Amino acid sequence: MGEYDDLTVAELKDLLREAGLPLSGKKADLVARLDDAGADAPVAEKEVAEVADESAEDSSDEADADDDFDDDDFDDEEEWDDEEMIHIARQKPELDDATKEALVARKAQYKKQPTFRRQEWFRYKRLSKPGWRKPKGYQSSQRLNRKYRSPMVRIGFGKVIGARGLHPSGFSEVMVHRPDDLEVIDPKTEAARIGKTVGKRKRIAIHEKADELGIRVLNRRRNI
Repeated sequence: MGEYDDLTVAELKDLLREAGLPLSGKKADLVARLDDAGADAPVAEKEVAEVADESAEDSSDEADADDDFDDDDFDDEEEWDDEEMIHIARQKPELDDATKEALVARKAQYKKQPTFRRQEWFRYKRLSKPGWRKPKGYQSSQRLNRKYRSPMVRIGFGKVIGARGLHPSGFSEVMVHRPDDLEVIDPKTEAARIGKTVGKRKRIAIHEKADELGIRVLNRRRNI
């Protein structure tokens, strides 16, 4: 058995990366490439034991240092990094029981709702992109409700009235285009949706003001 057979693929790739060799191929190819290149062998058991002893000593020193722990030992930059790692939950609306039941019923209806397709969507690519259009041809198979055509939008597919117009989260959407538009929003029941024509600079200002007012932005961009 070769000296590299007991190593994992990740460890083999680390050795290849240090030697400046390609990383592609199966494990057998990686082992053969290391054997041909004569790369440094893995760390011997003796060296591993020495490293383990050193790490044990370091851990004991750190344990002693923890007894004298003080919050002032950390600078502001480290505290800021810790704050960025804290998960902040999204705002939730304050809904009554009837609205909550309506949202649950609407979600169940969506699972049973068929996909409404435009007439001749399977024949012309340009017709498969836009949304629903009512068929108006006199001899239209879809208008005549033939079985082999996709279903039409009908009043029977309507959703629960109590949840009509609400976002899946339960908020009522309010379109905003500038930071001042956030002042008329009730953060308990309404959420903001930024218009698509708003630029990056104004969008950042809207994000900052929404955080100050405690308003949820439905189409918030994280990387701007």
